Amino acid sequence: MNQIDVDPELETLAVNTIRCIAMDAPHKAKSGHQGTAMALAPLAHVLFTRILRYSAEHPGWFNRDRFILSAGHASILQYAMLHLTGSALTLDDIKNFRQWDSLTPGHPEVGHTPGVEVTTGPLGQGFANAVGMAISERWMRDKYGSDKIDHRIYAICGDGDLSEGISHEAASLAAQQKLGRLICVYDDNHVTIDGPTELALQDDTAKRFEAYGWDVIDIGESGEDLDEIEKALKRAGENEEAPSLIIIRTHIGFPSPTLTDAPSAHGYAFKDSEIADVKSVMGFPSTEPFYIPEEVNAFYCKAGSRYNEEAVSTMWNPESELGNWDLDTVKKEYESQIGEAVATRVASGVCLNAIASDLAVIAGGADLTGNTGTALKENLPLSAQNPSGQQLFFGVREHAMGAIMNGIALHGGIVPVGGTFLVFSDYMRPAIRLAALTQAKVIYSFTHDSVGVGEDGPTHQPIEQIMALRAIPGLTVIRPADAKETVAAWMTALNHDGPTALILSRQSLPIMDETNVEKAQNGQYTIREHDAPEATLIATGSEVSLCLEYADKHPVRVISMPSWELATSSELYLDRTIPSVSVEAGITLGWSQFADAHVGIDRFGASAPGNEVMHKLGISLQAIQDAITQ
Repeated sequence: MNQIDVDPELETLAVNTIRCIAMDAPHKAKSGHQGTAMALAPLAHVLFTRILRYSAEHPGWFNRDRFILSAGHASILQYAMLHLTGSALTLDDIKNFRQWDSLTPGHPEVGHTPGVEVTTGPLGQGFANAVGMAISERWMRDKYGSDKIDHRIYAICGDGDLSEGISHEAASLAAQQKLGRLICVYDDNHVTIDGPTELALQDDTAKRFEAYGWDVIDIGESGEDLDEIEKALKRAGENEEAPSLIIIRTHIGFPSPTLTDAPSAHGYAFKDSEIADVKSVMGFPSTEPFYIPEEVNAFYCKAGSRYNEEAVSTMWNPESELGNWDLDTVKKEYESQIGEAVATRVASGVCLNAIASDLAVIAGGADLTGNTGTALKENLPLSAQNPSGQQLFFGVREHAMGAIMNGIALHGGIVPVGGTFLVFSDYMRPAIRLAALTQAKVIYSFTHDSVGVGEDGPTHQPIEQIMALRAIPGLTVIRPADAKETVAAWMTALNHDGPTALILSRQSLPIMDETNVEKAQNGQYTIREHDAPEATLIATGSEVSLCLEYADKHPVRVISMPSWELATSSELYLDRTIPSVSVEAGITLGWSQFADAHVGIDRFGASAPGNEVMHKLGISLQAIQDAITQ
């Protein structure tokens, strides 16, 4: 029912149509990457006409196969297929490639272009996203049944993807998890921007992936053989025990008489004369850009509609199965423990465990699961033997963890939670940035949030990391002052349709009478008022209790500001008629928008007990006094 008749001559014409679009759209834009899309046209043709289960008319059909172009610079290849198979992407959209407000940006963007699953371009990210999607597919299939979930994840990656370190991390975990529904096609074209890959790369990719535990299928010089490509994809699809890597030797820029295998073909190399030469080889009119033969258009539209009926009859929204969460019990528990000391990482773990049994959550840490409050009690590890387990051990793989979380979230139906020490957020920053760019609903548990870490010293003591995270547009950063504000942080994160970074303490912090779960969700609120304050103290995290201690003996107002992002979007109360001082154990850069003077740390830390390091580096009552008087 879902097969279409195959006419070899028509298929050749169809593949060459893709190649023409791959040249014409970047040429009109005078920008873009042509050669890779040209070389991969046969693979894309086979995927979209013989392999992928999708409905161009219903791109949101949940049980569709997922297609990820990790080599996102070849975006015109994906756009060509989306248009040709009948999606909402028009020929005018193709002609507006890389233009302002077009649906065809330079690299694929999820949520912007119908049919695009993830945002790719930074190499290796899409590869790791695919691992996350494969985890999601298997998790949901095991939990909800194959009548609702039964699909595969396909990704195209290139030399750049597999050179980046994130691919090593993600590939290793994918094999350990035995993700049999994950199929990656490696475009082995031997070309990088600098020149041949041999300039910097001598890896034996097949052996590398075999060593991980992948099923490697090397079809060599079969990049133009549609039947061999189909055979390899189907063989990979039959392996339920291991992820598959299909290696295809392609020739960038093919079938150009002059630019095939040329490094320049990676970018914008095909202009008027070069395009005319290629079109002449393929028998296409050189004076008619964006020419699509009628029979090719009909053929692809038929391919894109093969699963329309199934898509309509099996529409299902996994959000209905996501579950509910309730933190009222935890809230009341901490409200009854005023004066007790609890590390916010511990309180965060309590919140996570309170919701995990009722909410579709996958949680874990980068070899720091217990340390980061991401350990789930009474839950078996997620594995091939227990595919719907909620505890995912990411191993020492921060960068892959971040990108895999993005894949889990963008697949839909699951909220991923991942933890590591705040200082190591640097290792996963590219993935965090993409989470913000795509508004993926992920929750980061970043613990050991200050020099209060202590004896581990400056390598493990974050200084600039909180501010670096605040600098990312679209990322909500929350540093709670105590256990109650931690509950508020979790409520905010769970209600937020985007990424949230929880910044949590290693050391125990007093649960304060003045903090308030409801008000903390506004991002800032006054927790100590004074009739005639001499100054306003604005603090986050562990420094809030220090400011209250100062306020016990001095006429000051104290504001807790757990989140800049939430504060600036709410009615921010700041009385600038009196001096204001920010107090945070990190760099002071950026605080000038809220305060006149600053208590912070603008140097790296040191190895010593946490309290001593804090005091020595100026997080103290005296430092607050000095800032006010100066």
